Amino acid sequence: ILRISISCLLPASWHFSISPVGCPRILNTTLRQIVVIGILAAAVSLLYYSLVVIRNKYGRAYRDKRFHRYLARVTDTEATDTNNPNLNYGIVVDCGSSGSRIFVYCWPRHNGNPHDLLDIKQMRDKTRKPVVMKIKPGISEFASSPEKVSDYISPLLSFAAEHVPRAKHKETPLYILCTAGMRILPESQQKAILEDLLTDIPVHFDFLFSDSHAEVISGKQEGVYAWIGINFVLGRFEHTDDEDEAIVEVHVPGSENKEAIFRKRTVGILDMGGVSTQIAYEVPKTVSFASSQQEEVAKNLLAEFNLGCDAHQTEHVYRVYVATFLGFGGNAARQRYEDSLFTSTALKNRLLGKQTGMTSDSPYLDPCLPLDAQDEIQQNGQIMYLRGTGDFNLCREIIQPFMNKTNETQTSLNGVYQPAVHFQNSEFYGFSEFYYCTEDVLRMGGDYNAAKFTKAAKDYCATKWSVLRERFDHGLYASHADLHRLKYQCFKSAWMYEVFHSGFSFPVSYSNLKTALQVYDKEVQWTLGAILYRTRFLPLRDIQQENFRGSHSHWRSFSFVYNHYLFFVCFLIVLLSILLYLLRLRRIHRRMLRNSSSASLWMEEGLPPQKIAGPL
Repeated sequence: ILRISISCLLPASWHFSISPVGCPRILNTTLRQIVVIGILAAAVSLLYYSLVVIRNKYGRAYRDKRFHRYLARVTDTEATDTNNPNLNYGIVVDCGSSGSRIFVYCWPRHNGNPHDLLDIKQMRDKTRKPVVMKIKPGISEFASSPEKVSDYISPLLSFAAEHVPRAKHKETPLYILCTAGMRILPESQQKAILEDLLTDIPVHFDFLFSDSHAEVISGKQEGVYAWIGINFVLGRFEHTDDEDEAIVEVHVPGSENKEAIFRKRTVGILDMGGVSTQIAYEVPKTVSFASSQQEEVAKNLLAEFNLGCDAHQTEHVYRVYVATFLGFGGNAARQRYEDSLFTSTALKNRLLGKQTGMTSDSPYLDPCLPLDAQDEIQQNGQIMYLRGTGDFNLCREIIQPFMNKTNETQTSLNGVYQPAVHFQNSEFYGFSEFYYCTEDVLRMGGDYNAAKFTKAAKDYCATKWSVLRERFDHGLYASHADLHRLKYQCFKSAWMYEVFHSGFSFPVSYSNLKTALQVYDKEVQWTLGAILYRTRFLPLRDIQQENFRGSHSHWRSFSFVYNHYLFFVCFLIVLLSILLYLLRLRRIHRRMLRNSSSASLWMEEGLPPQKIAGPL
């Protein structure tokens, strides 16, 4: 007979055995076998449950973090829950040259990880519209009457106060940042306007508003804020281990003796407005200079800053090049071009005794206007008549001198210093005129291709003006394209092309430029970068609170989970002990019955009872 014995490290009397003999079917399984199989099944189930819980708890952490920004983009369009006590708010007033706009932002409590930035979003009202309001004129119009500035800006602040929960007013920072219009005012007038704001606003509003919260920012600061805003929305400040993400090697400023770090590649921005053009991009490696003079100029163009809340952490330290070029915007460039045409043509007429452009019958033939398009230049009471020839290549050639390039190395427009761009590992976004030039008429916004753009621009310029007007009347162009766009599209296409390839020296083969009006279906303002940068130390408050409670709350959650498992283990051990004890009692009881029956049998036969050996 084959007998399998199972012994535990328990008292010696706790011994039982299972014999498969006579058990060919499951119906003959003994109670002890059922008990053991049940206990093993319970233990395996408990182990499986533990593994599933751990995998679900920690296995999704990376995926959740990876898709967090994508999900945030989806929820960005939802109305802000003002009843959520964990939401914080911030306000930025953009005081521009033509008017002032107020933006209200919100963000949840910081997650306590010093490596992560605040998750700032634009606040949306109950109708899901961004909480934004604009008033005119620009704040600089009050230069001669600064005492009226507070009354001028009061409607904007009242508008924000209606949307931010009243209980949050005292902890909501307010920033009033003035740009181009205020920069041209004398310092005394700037100071008078800011002093009126700092004196009167705290009297009527409870927002967190200190002396440093109202200032005139430089073009460099504005460019940095714009760069921060774009990269934040694109999620380029989030560190990742995803192999699909483009990364760059970065030599962190101030840590030249340390090893380089690898992090997500940020994007550069190109923004061509009506008056100026701006470029901003990260310079990941230490730069060298051709001369001490160039180094001195570069100091005013390179910004080094830490977006993290801990000044000792370098993972969010960035070195960004920002340059603004006045007169290089699309409209200003056309004005410079026309002024040059008028001056040079008038001089030639005097020298050669001609009347080119002086009458409509003998117009100046302008290669930068569409074929047969007519235009006029008025200066000093005189009119110069133009007629387009639509020659895109000749137009490019004529406007190249307006780039003001020099022979010095590492320079761009106007001979201004520009650090080298790693074209093979870079990405740029083109806004405003970069988008309008490619999309409004040519309908090829998005990924920029120089060869395709050049061909489309050539074809457009060479098309007769009457045909272009007919296409316009049939609505074949973008809805916001007007006759002004149609007339100057040829010039602006050539200007954008030359600025990008000749001015900023991007190769014709460069394929990582995206022209865009919005990012993820929303217009990204520099004010987003401003609020992100100026509130970068706020997470310290949440981190300190988290650290204060963290160890206790972490231990509570840790002990709850593992005490939960320990309870089940103890319960199974106790249950097993009880079952084994009951089985032992049953065996004793059966032996006692056999012994008593044997004794009775011997007594009936008149024989003395035999001694039966007890269990070992």
